Amino acid sequence: MRREVLLETIGLWSGYGGKPVLQGVDLDILEGQIVAVIGRNGVGKSTLMKSLIGLLPCDRGSVLFRGETLDAVPAHRRARLGIGYVPQGRDVFPRMSVAENLLVGRSIDAGGRGETSVAERLEQVYGYFPILKERRNQRAGTLSGGQQQQLAIGRVLIGAPSLILLDEPSEGIQPNIVQDIARIMVELNEKTGITVVFVEQNLDMIRAMAQRCYVMDKGRITAEIGADVLEDRDAVRRYLAV
Repeated sequence: MRREVLLETIGLWSGYGGKPVLQGVDLDILEGQIVAVIGRNGVGKSTLMKSLIGLLPCDRGSVLFRGETLDAVPAHRRARLGIGYVPQGRDVFPRMSVAENLLVGRSIDAGGRGETSVAERLEQVYGYFPILKERRNQRAGTLSGGQQQQLAIGRVLIGAPSLILLDEPSEGIQPNIVQDIARIMVELNEKTGITVVFVEQNLDMIRAMAQRCYVMDKGRITAEIGADVLEDRDAVRRYLAV
């Protein structure tokens, strides 16, 4: 079955205060894929994610979702179109309970994209992340970093996205939790067909999740690598050091 292009950037330039970080980024993400964006610190990976979700404006070029240009679409509307975003640092609401944080995701699915009810999706999230059910009445700010990452992903899933953007999901998380998150994201992709784009430097997480990778350096895509290269740890490590 032929997969359609879900997300695409064409000659994307973006940055901060008039200073360009992204310099003509071209990429395309097919529906149902898990794609990693890799490279050293400071090459523009997080800037790319913020530009895709609309937190940073495009200075030049375009972002397209399902073939429609998003250049004038603000972040909250992109979320309602089906783009979920888990930022670096997670950004949970620390004084709210786990359950309250999850239910914030209800507002994202205002268009009723999901075939299941919010209550059913909540139970699905608890099924993927049992620790969240166990601690559903606990304040989010008292959770560990790994538990907060699971909460941030779960909150996005409540909104029934077709695409999830994950920015450095392994940052500050114990290796066993990193493995769990990678396994769950692959399971979600296989069961639901959800598309995932993630920025990452953790070699094990990249190899566990990604079906292909874009390599970034100095604000540009410098290479695209497939599943065959991902089997070679040393090759992926070299790309991370570019």
